[in-house]
Amino acid sequence: MNTPRAARPTNRRFQLRLALLVALGVFAQESVWNFHDSQTPVTLAGYTTSVALIGLIMGLDNIIGIFVQPLMGFLSDRTRSRWGRRTPFIVLGVPVAAALFMLIPLAPSFPILIAVIVLFSLTANSFKPITESLLADQQVPEHRSKANAFGRFASGLTIVVSALLSLFVVDESVELAYVIAAAVMVACFAILLISLREPRTAAYRAVVDEDAELGVERTGFFAVFKDIFTDRDRSRLFMIVAIIVAWGAWAAIRALLTLYGVEQLGLSRGDAGGLTLPASAAFLIFVIPVAILSDRIGRRLVMRIGVVIFALGALVAFFFNTSPTATLVGVLIAAAGWTGFAVNATVMLWNLAPSQRLIGVYTGIFAVAQAVGSSIGPAALGALVDVSDWSFLMLYLAAMALVGLLLTFGVRREYAPSQVAEERFVDAERAE
Repeated sequence: MNTPRAARPTNRRFQLRLALLVALGVFAQESVWNFHDSQTPVTLAGYTTSVALIGLIMGLDNIIGIFVQPLMGFLSDRTRSRWGRRTPFIVLGVPVAAALFMLIPLAPSFPILIAVIVLFSLTANSFKPITESLLADQQVPEHRSKANAFGRFASGLTIVVSALLSLFVVDESVELAYVIAAAVMVACFAILLISLREPRTAAYRAVVDEDAELGVERTGFFAVFKDIFTDRDRSRLFMIVAIIVAWGAWAAIRALLTLYGVEQLGLSRGDAGGLTLPASAAFLIFVIPVAILSDRIGRRLVMRIGVVIFALGALVAFFFNTSPTATLVGVLIAAAGWTGFAVNATVMLWNLAPSQRLIGVYTGIFAVAQAVGSSIGPAALGALVDVSDWSFLMLYLAAMALVGLLLTFGVRREYAPSQVAEERFVDAERAE
């Protein structure tokens, strides 16, 4: 049974300063990833003409992340040090990742280039879930949607940074562009860690106090996953599968929209590629207001409304599938609706974790679900188009979104009762 909202302490405030600081860290890591996705394929093309091989190499980061992110999140959950539990991994990982990133355009041979890319992906994936875990660490559960929205907004802005570097620096010196991106990452993380001082935060002190009173969290890495599958309340399992399906729909529209514009709408490659820009703007406009609404009326409700709006946008594009204008309107509606799910999916897993001391590993589990969905979604919808016609793409997209909607009804609660009980430690620390 859920603990009633009225039973929770009333002296809770959203930690805006901490949310902005952690969002800076998200901005730092995502700016490098976006630039990597944008420019490294061109570097690879200097050694091979195989687009399939380039795609395979660029997809290694997702494969590595599936195995690395949950494990690193778990290890950070277990860490207690004078630097905190997340900070040591960031301090060690960021400089190494930055150095490897700067070496990508300098690699003297194809095998060395591949080795550098793999090492960069391994290192950057190691601290990625740890940075995002800080979003949840520094907020009480009822304010995590807003914190996550700031992170999502910061991540969206990195597309602009990547584009500016490509426009104004790459043609002059691609090596300098990689250096600038790496320097931005290091500088932003330095500001985050110096300003945050994790061991002094109420969240970290509360974890230490909880360890002292209740004992150190003993749940093993594989036991975390076993618990999800064996728990009689299937809320976490349904939430994970809903993320796979819904994120697959979002990944599909992002991956196939340009080709849809060319094949179905008869647009040029450049004009078709431009269909995604207004959608990104719509996401940035709605993400924070939707998060505020989620914290007030409930995350499950906002997620479901968002998926319905996403599906309606896809249906608008389907029913007028020869009109570029109608397609653009449909995509804008879908992107606005998607914010309802995107803002709350991670937060739902954070809040359903059986303990606040397992936030890191649950961040990694979300990353795995997101990666699986992003891989399966475009492939599944692409296969359906292969056996039918491009004119049905948006219908398939709406159907996939509605499957994700149905799965959310298996999520029976928004908070783990045990995690709500743990909040007294945070409340005590913030009251001092």
